Amino acid sequence: MQYSSIVDDPDFYYKEAFKRNIGLITEKELNILRNSTVAIPGLGGVGGSHLICLSRIGVGNFKLSDFDVFEPVNINRQYGARVKDFGRKKLDVLVEEALNVNPHLNIKTYPEGISHENIDDFLDGVKVVVDGLDFFNIEMRQLLFNRALSKGCYVITAGPLGFSSALLVFDPKKSPNFDEYFDIKPGMTKEEKLISFAIGLAPGATQLAYMNLNKVDLSSEQGPSIASSCYLCTALAATETIRILLNRPGLRPVPCYAQFDPYTLVYKKGKIPMGNKNPIQRFKRWWVLKKLKKISALREAKLAKEKSLA
Repeated sequence: MQYSSIVDDPDFYYKEAFKRNIGLITEKELNILRNSTVAIPGLGGVGGSHLICLSRIGVGNFKLSDFDVFEPVNINRQYGARVKDFGRKKLDVLVEEALNVNPHLNIKTYPEGISHENIDDFLDGVKVVVDGLDFFNIEMRQLLFNRALSKGCYVITAGPLGFSSALLVFDPKKSPNFDEYFDIKPGMTKEEKLISFAIGLAPGATQLAYMNLNKVDLSSEQGPSIASSCYLCTALAATETIRILLNRPGLRPVPCYAQFDPYTLVYKKGKIPMGNKNPIQRFKRWWVLKKLKKISALREAKLAKEKSLA
């Protein structure tokens, strides 16, 4: 069977490719998705799967940024990471993947990544930003969230933590900005900012029941990860993207939070008044910082001993 006649006609292809969404999404809503623009900064652990999932749902326009290349260390979790693509730019690989889903997508790329110089252009015309930045890229995440909210964009962040996914949705009209919710202040170290982000992202912290914190090293920017949690992040983030783009009810924006952990079969949701300024959240931040500093000291002592014996 020849499919070129279907693929070459944008309207006919869109109708055929996405007609099985009908029943969960109406034809009128599909047209809204087709004309909507979603920005995805970062195409690594979760960003790549966000792009492909939203492309299959029917979103028609994207703004994408990433400056990194695929390497063997990406294999365990990143959509698009394959042996044949080692050394290739993630952005190039994922754009090819998305266009193989829908060749009529309108995609604007930012191969240099997002920066102070291009952030406004990256966000112009965007209704929803789906966060795909690396966990450790805290300064750029601050810039992205705060600028997006000031421009009227919703921001969704779904973080893979252990086998779980945490979910936060920032509403530009109802939510505090990034610094306010996570209690990020001038003079904080990067380590303190990262811990504040992690604690604010997942107040339920279901992953602590089984995660080996000895494998978390903030100084070398390493931590345990697994593919299943990244795909779970995409399922949650894509659903909230649909809710926002189609103006459907049920949105629970920050300071509300949610975390689903299929490993423990636990779903936690709630609301954190004052965000990370909340006394309970402040205690959690203090405890985690103390714990990680102890682990770091033991790690350094072990390395020093090994060097002395070498």
